[in-house]
Amino acid sequence: MNPQITNPPKARSWFPHPALSAFMLLLWLLLANSLSAGQLLLGAVLAWLIPWCSQGFWPEALRIRKPLLLVKFLLVVLWDIVIANVILAARILGPMNKLQPAFMRVPLDIEHEFTITLFASTISLTPGTVSADLNMEEKYLLVHSLHVTDIDAAIAEMKQRYEAPLKEVFECSPQP
Repeated sequence: MNPQITNPPKARSWFPHPALSAFMLLLWLLLANSLSAGQLLLGAVLAWLIPWCSQGFWPEALRIRKPLLLVKFLLVVLWDIVIANVILAARILGPMNKLQPAFMRVPLDIEHEFTITLFASTISLTPGTVSADLNMEEKYLLVHSLHVTDIDAAIAEMKQRYEAPLKEVFECSPQP
């Protein structure tokens, strides 16, 4: 009889994700549009409670290697969302026969599930594109776009604008 070896459960930390908690508190205050003591207290409780309750679902500690690059990435994504909304509105209001929808296989250079999820979510946040499927065996993300004239250029742009910064922020070890 072979006893089954299992990893012991991780000890619960009282403050598991401080950066996430700070972000959640800030987001709560922005959504509430108030700095009252009640909103501050409620936001602080939620910002602590949600990460504490969900820490068992996080496979490993999240390590942000380049926080300034992450801020730049977020600004690029926000800008792309605004621009894509304007372009998409113009295309939808224009003649439908000029749209060139396409599916694209975007090869993945990133490996961690969290980073792949962020990449797929970023693509889906941008109006006119959606992540349709993930194939981990062949390492590609299937993306649908409402209008693409050059598939190779669109793939290269997604990899350069979204995947490369995510890889640098979350996966790559610092270079000497």
